[in-house]
Amino acid sequence: MSSSPDQSAFIELDRHAWSALRESTPLTLTEADLMAIRSINESVSLREVTEIYLPLSRLINLHVSALQNLRHVTDTFLKQPPPQSPFIIGLGGSVAVGKSLTARIMKALLSHWPEHPKVEIVTTDGFLLPNAMLQERDLMNRKGFPESYNLGHLLRFVREVKFGSPRVTAPVYSHLIYDIVPDAEKVIERPDILILEGLNVLQRKSEYSPSGTFVSDYFDFSVYVDASEENIEEWYVHRFMLLRESAFRDENSYFHHYTELTDAQADAEARRIWREINLVNLRENILPTRERASVIIGKGALHDVDKVLLKRR
Repeated sequence: MSSSPDQSAFIELDRHAWSALRESTPLTLTEADLMAIRSINESVSLREVTEIYLPLSRLINLHVSALQNLRHVTDTFLKQPPPQSPFIIGLGGSVAVGKSLTARIMKALLSHWPEHPKVEIVTTDGFLLPNAMLQERDLMNRKGFPESYNLGHLLRFVREVKFGSPRVTAPVYSHLIYDIVPDAEKVIERPDILILEGLNVLQRKSEYSPSGTFVSDYFDFSVYVDASEENIEEWYVHRFMLLRESAFRDENSYFHHYTELTDAQADAEARRIWREINLVNLRENILPTRERASVIIGKGALHDVDKVLLKRR
């Protein structure tokens, strides 16, 4: 992990202690299931799922049940039927730290609990401003920073989902064209759990929300995926080199020109992008939000989780 969070705010558990909290929660994924949710640069074992993500799914299930009971008490007091309101999880962390894979594993596990079978994932990428607008505002090199998002749209989306709107739509982002897909949308229809995954989901800087309301105000639980800067840089460069041999070769790819670089040039370019853009965003905007998470998952050099920090209540 990077610099340690405030130890007084968290209970730190090593891998063995955290794994024991799984208790009798059954493993509902197979190796074939894992193969289906991995992408080209990702690797995770069934052991990792069993020891790390099953206890996490059990903890979240307990939180869902506790919230449902609390709502029942309030509804009984008010003598009104309970509204359908999904449990919303924020999932944050740096570029290349493994947020997307974590989200897909969480969805696969959480959807097997009978209390909340309908689980959806939405990424904040879809709420980035279109490239044309970013270029107009000279923000292309700040893509992924808080000011590069349509935060008003994102806030409205999360609010509508939280308050039980029957049908809410989110924009769709394409990593191939590196832009918002015109006229495309992801439809969300009253899920039991919504996982909102993104770089700055735990952000609470007032200059980006004049109203004083933040997306994280609607979260019932949050997870931050953490690792050292040095490890994340190596993962970023490794992913860049793999994509250069795969997705970047598509002539429609925004990054197709990188295929013309030599290996040494590509490595240098990836490290420049990391150093000048992603590391700056991590230090200025992402890492400072870490201690707002309910759970911090700390990864070692091989993407293996070596510790979990649970916020004290």
